[in-house]
Amino acid sequence: MTRVARPLIVSAILVAGLTAPVAAQQRAVIDQLESWYANAERRAPGKWGIVVADEQGTVIWSVNPQTALVPASTVKLLTTGFARSQVGGDAHRPTRVVGAGTVDPTDGTWRGSWSLEMNGDPTLERPALGGPSLVALAEQLRAIGVQRLVGPLSLSTAEGIATSSYPTVWSARHRGRLFAPPVGMITLNENVVRFSVVPGARAGAKPFLGSDMPRGAAGLVTITAKTVTGSRRRLTVRAQGSGWVVGGTIGVGARPGDYTVVAHDPAAVVEASWNAALRSVGIRWDRVPSIGTADRSPAPRVLAEVVSPSFDSVASMVNANSINIGAELMLLWGGGPSQSAQKLEQHVKQATGLMTGVHLVDGSGLSDDNRVSPLVFTTYLARFPTTAAGRDFPLLFPANGSGTLKTLARGMPAKGVVRAKTGTLGNASTLVGYLGQSDGMLLVAAMYNGGYVSAAKQQQWTLFRTLGAEGVAIPSQSDAAVEYTLGR
Repeated sequence: MTRVARPLIVSAILVAGLTAPVAAQQRAVIDQLESWYANAERRAPGKWGIVVADEQGTVIWSVNPQTALVPASTVKLLTTGFARSQVGGDAHRPTRVVGAGTVDPTDGTWRGSWSLEMNGDPTLERPALGGPSLVALAEQLRAIGVQRLVGPLSLSTAEGIATSSYPTVWSARHRGRLFAPPVGMITLNENVVRFSVVPGARAGAKPFLGSDMPRGAAGLVTITAKTVTGSRRRLTVRAQGSGWVVGGTIGVGARPGDYTVVAHDPAAVVEASWNAALRSVGIRWDRVPSIGTADRSPAPRVLAEVVSPSFDSVASMVNANSINIGAELMLLWGGGPSQSAQKLEQHVKQATGLMTGVHLVDGSGLSDDNRVSPLVFTTYLARFPTTAAGRDFPLLFPANGSGTLKTLARGMPAKGVVRAKTGTLGNASTLVGYLGQSDGMLLVAAMYNGGYVSAAKQQQWTLFRTLGAEGVAIPSQSDAAVEYTLGR
């Protein structure tokens, strides 16, 4: 590991060319950093990579600045910039019903072909986050006179066949966990299902489902459990086929059990939810093979459409909560279905001018194969906001005291002093972002790979608290302050 002596040499060169007051400020920062690092290295031995730079990206202090380390979820910072540069901050992701045919005026049956076009909206069926719903689509069909749909569900995308699967670059130990559901254009409620199980009114009665999210997903849950006397809950949930089986026992006096499971077959969840949405607006769906007499229209047209919030709102939500599927969908949004990770890596190299120190295989940072150096991060933080696509880029990340930076509420003079992205894997803890100062911003990349992740994370918090003790809120570049949220 590069010891503190090397950062001292780099810093001394920088300080030599500064005026006395500025040099004194830099010297004070360097003294703080040296003291912090000596403690951090002792408490969390392992591989550290750290760069603290000014707003232009000039390195003030560093440890192993060019060493490429596992970045974990801080990859989302790069994914956000890449996708935004491709689609724009005001872009929206549509979900549609498309079809070729006509409404039969005698009974309201849609005569012709139809399909549900899904395009990977990470907010679909997340109304609490401002996302659209399948019910809104169904209501639009009802408004054009559709009272009956015939035929099995066909799922499509604007570019072809809709699919979802686990990224092959994700470790097998992650796939299927709540933070690592299937990824693809077929996405509903972030491809997880939530439901509650309520005890029967008396011992011996069958428990029943209380609530479900997305609506209709309860149709995939089978209950074999029994209600018994008492108030203990001993339920088990296991995957079976396209759904789940709830077994065991639940006491008649027990509270409902709440469960969250990964939608291992997202298409089945969509079908169950679509059926519930149609029923809720009074449309009957006969899922028989025949679809009636097809119209001779040359191409399907849009029958109903809902759209996601803006890209900036989606990115803000994804980064605030470090949602892996959301980041992967942003990558697909910007890079398309082919070689999107390679396009992301190339974007970073072009934006920074650094051809080494970065290797990316996914958009979320969940893969152990990603590598980024701290110098790549700080250079990107400096240069991307100067581009047209980078306007107000820092505001797309959580502020201290919110989201994954909630614990940074303590020790900061105000909210918004820090805008950063965290990252954690079993062998990595990273914290990368912006820190507001009265004379500009500091750019900080604090990366750790090793066996003391928890201790390293605490030291990274300490670093940001130390540097931000007299910080100021990072301003917006727009005429009015902008905060990209989903109404929360």
